[in-house]
Amino acid sequence: MTQQPKTPIDGAELLDRVEKFHRRFNRFPTEAAYVAVALWDAHAHLVECFETTPRIAFLSPEPGSGKSRALEIVELLTPRPVSTVSASANALYRLVDSAAGLPTVLFDEVDTIFGPKAGADEALRGFLNAGYRRIGGGALRCVGEGSNQNAQVFDSYCAVAMAGLGSLPDTILTRAVIIRMRKRAPNENVEPYRQRLHATQGHDLRDQLAAWADTVRDQVAGAWPDMPDGVTDRPADVWEPLLAVADAAGGDWPTRARAACLELVHAAHDNDEASLGVRLLTDLRDRVFCGADRVPTAVILEALLAMEDAPWGDLDDKPITSRSLARLLAQYVTPGNKPIKPRGIRTPAGTPKGYYAEDLADAWTRYCPLPPQESATSATAATPQVNGGESVAAAATPIRHSTAEPATQPTLATH
Repeated sequence: MTQQPKTPIDGAELLDRVEKFHRRFNRFPTEAAYVAVALWDAHAHLVECFETTPRIAFLSPEPGSGKSRALEIVELLTPRPVSTVSASANALYRLVDSAAGLPTVLFDEVDTIFGPKAGADEALRGFLNAGYRRIGGGALRCVGEGSNQNAQVFDSYCAVAMAGLGSLPDTILTRAVIIRMRKRAPNENVEPYRQRLHATQGHDLRDQLAAWADTVRDQVAGAWPDMPDGVTDRPADVWEPLLAVADAAGGDWPTRARAACLELVHAAHDNDEASLGVRLLTDLRDRVFCGADRVPTAVILEALLAMEDAPWGDLDDKPITSRSLARLLAQYVTPGNKPIKPRGIRTPAGTPKGYYAEDLADAWTRYCPLPPQESATSATAATPQVNGGESVAAAATPIRHSTAEPATQPTLATH
């Protein structure tokens, strides 16, 4: 009997299902993030075909943003996963060097290693940096007993996914696809994840990815994917494997992948220093803006420094400044997923820098506790006074209020 040929695997349809599987349990900040993560999952099955393997980093300024869940789903979909929250560089070198196939290392709580209070772990940083490139990435170690020692090179090339609070060293960030996780808003829901139920479904997708990878291995090994305009040097190294996967899958994935590449590369330069961000956001919403649609930086600083119960007068032994305010807010993003930054506010006297409520609104919704149930009048009364009884917002001539503002809010001067 003639054996029927196997039905070819539709790579685009398979990546669609991988993306949908992530969407069930993960709330990523942008559509580009779903595209990048699905491509990264697939690239892990083809990692030996590429010159580089981009790290993927799920980072957020606050806990409870879904980073660990994202890592759990990646673990289901990638080959030979090894999860850890603590490992020495030597252990990881030996793991990669002795494995039958290249492992996928999943590093949770990576901020405990590279965070500001942990100190730098140069050996582990060296593993993550060197293992990003297939040729020349390794560690020279002496192996043996007593005086019988021989030099041996341990390989470190493997796919690595990370999750953590705050940020990572620049040498790692520049080798990574960065997903800026955010706490889910009240109207954003995901399906509850139960490992006993959903692991089998994820492993089935993993096996299909492995089978598809076997059919395109030669194609991606010799691929030179076209890069989007302006993506060169290190970002091109990071994205080349993912674009090669997208081109091999076909369908709309090549187009989606290049759009995601541009978006995430451009968004990768924001300042994500860990901070007292939630306290700052809440104070801005409840005690400074109070319904105003924009407030100059000078007025914000004056109001913050007038709060005797707040930390703004003593940040690292110095009062908050316009520069530190900008650094603190830049780790959060606008509704358009751009870092919150000061913008010009046009006044008769000039164009001072300041902040807009529309830029802060999304961060207020995601990170701040529900506002106190007070009327606009009482909220205004609680606002620090800086100018003859006017509220902080009112003192910021000539700030405009939105049309939806309660009628009891003070009218701003226009002189």
